[in-house]
Amino acid sequence: MAGLVLSNPLASLEQLEETVSRKDGVSEELEENLRNFGSELIQSAGILLKLPQVAMATAQVLFQRFFYMASFREFGIVEMGMGALFLASKLEECFVRMTHLITVYDLLIRRAKGHSTKVPLDAFSQKAYELKTKAIAAEMQILRKLGFNVHVQLPYNLMVNYLRILGLEDDDVVTKRAWNYLNDGLRTNVYVTHEAPTIACAVIYLACRDQGISLPYVPGQEWWLLFDVDGVNFKNVAAHIRRLYYLKLDRANLPLYPQEMPL
Repeated sequence: MAGLVLSNPLASLEQLEETVSRKDGVSEELEENLRNFGSELIQSAGILLKLPQVAMATAQVLFQRFFYMASFREFGIVEMGMGALFLASKLEECFVRMTHLITVYDLLIRRAKGHSTKVPLDAFSQKAYELKTKAIAAEMQILRKLGFNVHVQLPYNLMVNYLRILGLEDDDVVTKRAWNYLNDGLRTNVYVTHEAPTIACAVIYLACRDQGISLPYVPGQEWWLLFDVDGVNFKNVAAHIRRLYYLKLDRANLPLYPQEMPL
């Protein structure tokens, strides 16, 4: 019997056109920057905690999904990032201790704000207690807002299989570039707007273009049709990921908590 493959829940057109945050008066630019920085913090924390990439990626997708159901004026990127990573560590069976999680997040926040990181967070301090409380509450908010639908299909295995079909599995440079594009794409909303096969084709397209490799192209028999992917859609994803490298994040001044949001 063939295994059941679940599709990722995707944001609706209505949610994309006017997010909850935008209805609350948050500018499109600020929302994009907060999604970007929030995902970056998750990835950085996961690396310091030595979590597998699948856990970090799952956390970032849950983080992105959550903010199509909730506003940045109500929930901050620190608490929701911690909650998403804590939840993902359970889902991917690589459980992380809460004390380690809040200590790493505190370090990253101080580093981003240009504050001293010489003295680590005191695990018994009031600040540590507040961070723990926020992380636990954030995990429950994610489950509630997403209706406990926390399934995430990631495109990493698909990307490797597609490279094998295209005869590129032995090209280490293309494989590494495509993998890096998948990781960077997590800082955008593409994992919430497109299915995994589309994202996999997008990063292969970007990696091959970087290396000057031509992929099979015969009108009506284009390479992406092998994977049942629409050409316009995957090129849109590719453009969205590439755009990430031209954005300038003012990390020191981005609002981390709802009370810091501009009026």
